[in-house]
Amino acid sequence: MPEDQNTDVPPNRLSVDPRSDFYSEEALSRDVGIRFNGVEKTNVHEYDVAAGWIRVEVPTAKDRRGNPMVIKLSGEVEPFYRQAE
Repeated sequence: MPEDQNTDVPPNRLSVDPRSDFYSEEALSRDVGIRFNGVEKTNVHEYDVAAGWIRVEVPTAKDRRGNPMVIKLSGEVEPFYRQAE
């Protein structure tokens, strides 16, 4: 069996916020993609595979510190590394 994405999977929890405990520059530099309920999402701020949720940014809303607002959605989360083309 050739090596594929099954042997090289992203972390079970990851955040794009450098202040988070789940931030990993190494994983993010490898271009992590997220499928949520079978649909690829590009605006994911944080995810947790075990708990089955993602946090997505709301593009028009900001919090009082100027950071994008995020909402939590529950469902099937499938992280993957995008292939270099």
